[in-house]
Amino acid sequence: MATSGTTDYNMSIGDLVEEAFARCGMRATTGYQLTSARRSLNLLFLDWSNRVLNLWTVEQATYALTQGVNEITLPLDTVNVLEAVIRDPSQGVSTDIYIERIGREEWLNTPDKTTQARPSQFYVQRANPPKAFFYPAADQAYTFVYYRIRRIQDAGAYTNDADVNFRFLPCLASGLAYQLSLKFAPDRAQVLKAIYEEDFTRAATEDRDTASVQFVPDVGY
Repeated sequence: MATSGTTDYNMSIGDLVEEAFARCGMRATTGYQLTSARRSLNLLFLDWSNRVLNLWTVEQATYALTQGVNEITLPLDTVNVLEAVIRDPSQGVSTDIYIERIGREEWLNTPDKTTQARPSQFYVQRANPPKAFFYPAADQAYTFVYYRIRRIQDAGAYTNDADVNFRFLPCLASGLAYQLSLKFAPDRAQVLKAIYEEDFTRAATEDRDTASVQFVPDVGY
């Protein structure tokens, strides 16, 4: 039996909206319904940033530190910083050195924030815009290399593809259907919510790092 030979199926924003309305037992026939659907989709993307770590939104970024700098502004679409290193170019060799993330209280209690050396700690202020603070302040040029979680891109035009991994398309369709049912088909809301939560749990469980992990028991006295 012949198969398609392709594995690149995706759904445009328009397709997702149409599928979601179909699950609500209706078709979008007005401009208001389409606008409302796109608004709900954007809110759904924002909610996903609060639910789990979406691996496809993790990316590496860098920032060039100059002498005396102990505060930088991160890109506005940064949700959080996962881990980081300081890239030290001393002696003509770039060396990545671990830098510890500390909390707000630890940063606040740092006596002299102007002390200069190679930064060994950083605090992320999750404000708008997000910022990172370093201790000690840089005593020369370094590169702050970090992995960040970025926001999922907005839906935009109906012809766009959704900025999600293909494994999340089923749960995106069910999530949008649930959101639309709250406004246009409340009699289906409970059923669609259950389907959405099941789909999301399945996708989120699979969206994880599968690197090997070794646990060594501490048998010391």
